[in-house]
Amino acid sequence: MLDTRHIGLFFGSFNPIHIGHLIMGNHIVEHYHIDEVWYIITPQSPFKQKASMLNNNHRYELVYQATEDYPKLKPSNIEFNLPQPNYTTKTLEVLHERYPDFQFYLIMGEDNLASFKKWKNYEYILEHHHLLICPRQHNKTVAMDLKHHKKVTYIEVPKVEISSSFIRKSIAEQKNVKPMLPEKVWKYIDEMNFYK
Repeated sequence: MLDTRHIGLFFGSFNPIHIGHLIMGNHIVEHYHIDEVWYIITPQSPFKQKASMLNNNHRYELVYQATEDYPKLKPSNIEFNLPQPNYTTKTLEVLHERYPDFQFYLIMGEDNLASFKKWKNYEYILEHHHLLICPRQHNKTVAMDLKHHKKVTYIEVPKVEISSSFIRKSIAEQKNVKPMLPEKVWKYIDEMNFYK
């Protein structure tokens, strides 16, 4: 009988992935009862085309390059083949079908928890999955029943206030962003002339 694997799911567009994302994922696998963190790359919505959004495969490649040296951190393109618009609840359903013995934990910022009750089937998600909440600077109010829910765990992670949008803007302005990106990610972005 296999032991249950505990997998943290970190959803995002990762446009691009940066050291803040890596620090958070690595901290969670090293300091909490999580075996791996999967970076779930959200596909570009066909309904919200953004010029600054790299295509799905390039963003997957960036996450792959960023996590290659960290065996407990993995890129995931599971959402690429799901019908759009997709909801987290559907992704969790598909993951559960593929990996029935795995236990999945959603990693999210406290700002997302504040709007969690607006998510499709949020009660179902809470019933079947744990939420790992990373405190963030925000001015939203989190409902007390969510804050103290038995499936909601607040975790301490190093706070790195870097945003992908700031990185994109800085590259467009020809600023040096090398320290904010994993080395391989910086090289790939530079070679491909992304965000310029």
